[in-house]
Amino acid sequence: MTTMRRRKVLIIEDEADIRESLKEAIEDNGFEVFTASNGKEGLEAIPKIDDLGLILLDLTMPVMNGWEFLKQMEKSPQPERIPVVIVSAFSEQAKNLHTAGAIQKPIEINGLLDTVEYYCGHGFQDSEVIMDVNVGKQNAAPMHH
Repeated sequence: MTTMRRRKVLIIEDEADIRESLKEAIEDNGFEVFTASNGKEGLEAIPKIDDLGLILLDLTMPVMNGWEFLKQMEKSPQPERIPVVIVSAFSEQAKNLHTAGAIQKPIEINGLLDTVEYYCGHGFQDSEVIMDVNVGKQNAAPMHH
């Protein structure tokens, strides 16, 4: 597997103020950010974004929530796995989901930026994402080996 460098992030969050503040913080750190206000919009956006490096996903949203989004992602044929990090006040409920990690709201911005940098800045191997499911979810960016 090759190490990738993908500086694009998709934020799926229904609360506009949170979505925009996350977008601004991540863009200020040199990443290209795309947004969606629910899971359905997120699923529609993914095929339009080349080299997507990370999805930040809220769980509780109208139209299509984060749980349903993850079910749909598992069904869709994807050439590679895109890491998904849950960003939710309900991070306890995220523990059993097959994701790369979870960040609890209210969001500590430096921790969030570390996570984005880990997945989009330094590059990672696809095999790491699968192992992350078994790592503690409190810190979404796994420890470097």
